Amino acid sequence: MLSPIKRIEVSAGQWHTDGMTQVDLNKLDADQLRNLVAQLMGSAAEQEQQLQTLQQRTVTAEQRNRHLEAVNAKLSHELLLLRRLKFGKHSEKLSPLQQSLLEDIIDADTSAIEQEWADQIKDEPISNKPKAQPKRVALPPELPRTKIRHEPDNTQCQCGCQLKRIGEDVSEKLDYTPGVFSVEQHIRGKWVCTECETLTQAAVPAHVIDKGLPTTGLLAHVLVAKYADHLPLYRQEQIFGRAGYTLARSTLADWVGRCGQALQPLADALRDTILSHPVVHADETPVPVLEPGKKKTHRAYIWAYCTTPYADTKAVVYDFAPGRAGEHARRFLEGWQGKLICDDYSGYKASFGQGITEIGCMAHARRKFFELHETNKSTLAATALEQIGRLYEIERQAKALDPQQRYLLRQQKGKPLADDLHTWLIAHRQKVPDGTATAKAIDYSLKRWSALTRYLDYGAVPIDNNQVENQIRPWALGRSNWLFAGSLRSGRRAAAVMSLIQSAKLNGHDPYAYLKDVLARLPTHKASAISKLLPHNWQQEAAIKF
Repeated sequence: MLSPIKRIEVSAGQWHTDGMTQVDLNKLDADQLRNLVAQLMGSAAEQEQQLQTLQQRTVTAEQRNRHLEAVNAKLSHELLLLRRLKFGKHSEKLSPLQQSLLEDIIDADTSAIEQEWADQIKDEPISNKPKAQPKRVALPPELPRTKIRHEPDNTQCQCGCQLKRIGEDVSEKLDYTPGVFSVEQHIRGKWVCTECETLTQAAVPAHVIDKGLPTTGLLAHVLVAKYADHLPLYRQEQIFGRAGYTLARSTLADWVGRCGQALQPLADALRDTILSHPVVHADETPVPVLEPGKKKTHRAYIWAYCTTPYADTKAVVYDFAPGRAGEHARRFLEGWQGKLICDDYSGYKASFGQGITEIGCMAHARRKFFELHETNKSTLAATALEQIGRLYEIERQAKALDPQQRYLLRQQKGKPLADDLHTWLIAHRQKVPDGTATAKAIDYSLKRWSALTRYLDYGAVPIDNNQVENQIRPWALGRSNWLFAGSLRSGRRAAAVMSLIQSAKLNGHDPYAYLKDVLARLPTHKASAISKLLPHNWQQEAAIKF
């Protein structure tokens, strides 16, 4: 504690201080006056020191207050962000015309209300009824039709004449029948020569599961249901039971394992195809894996790699790894040199400078400002989003152009916008306290600015990494259904099958039709021509049914 500041008064030849006796200065000799002056100077110095200490404490208190305000703002931002991630919408669009999460319920309620209203007014005059609704779109002609005829029981008119048919009215209703089992009987005729008694019989075509029970259609259905529709095998077991024939889960698992093993060469060939391109997207997402012999899971990762939207080949391949270490990315990309579009994860850093060029993701930089805008309604974040939006508008204009034209457009219009944004970020960073959410959003962009704007110099490079993020989304959806992968082997098998399914979707194929045809052709297909069965090269043939 500081001692209280003493009060000294000097007036009319006398002086006195708090707690001291008043003294007449005229009665003091020279030595006493010198001592008195020294005492006064010491007291003044002491008060000066106390004043400086108080000022220093004030400055420290103000700094601590600013720090606490910054921490409070940071925690408030994180709390609001977590609430939005848990309870709010995940779309990053700023359009005010966002649809309700309960849109399907609202549509159902609306239809019910309209039907109730129609029932109430059906007895009223026609003029009071609501206007007729627009006609529904005709059902596709390729759907099979079952004709149900409705004719009068009596074709004799009341006047006694015979009725004559002059036409008909046809109305169509859409029907659906759940999966129905059927059995294929393969009958092999036996032919014998009566002279030499030689028996001739047609050979059974090769099958992906030799002497197995399922057709390739059933195998394809199980794979698509498990890896595309995310139906675990125990649910499929229940569904098959309702369809009339119960397939044990162990049997389904055996089929999945054999098919995954047969399809692995295709996944390996797909990896080689992707790494033959000069520009590749990369991203990763966690998946839980059951530890052998234990009743708990650990975190493994799915690494996704795909071609760009501008590439002629549309393909994605997944690599299942037991962790997130950078060695897994280096192993997959070993020997490849090109431009890698990725986020700021350090696992990719070791590959840069060894023939691989880093391309940043503008969507990640935008996401920082979007989160800031959603949680704090920051006007600075809104301005940043607007300026980044102008860069994306240039990309929409350049989407249909060839790489050279796209490069010229970016240099002419996109680069000036990027330079203005960079200058704006630097200017506003100096006004923002360190440690705040705003500072972190700006620092992310400034730190990676070279990588974020490198796309401007290459016409074949996209502005962001959204292509691979869209392809990795099925794994995020699947996690909520199958909960965890049973082992590292099953994870790798899932990665191989899903690589083919997602690549088939990218090329506009029905995954079921693709897998059914490929599984039928694989047993007799030449290994040297395996590339013909890849989704981007696949052409459906009339495969033999099994």
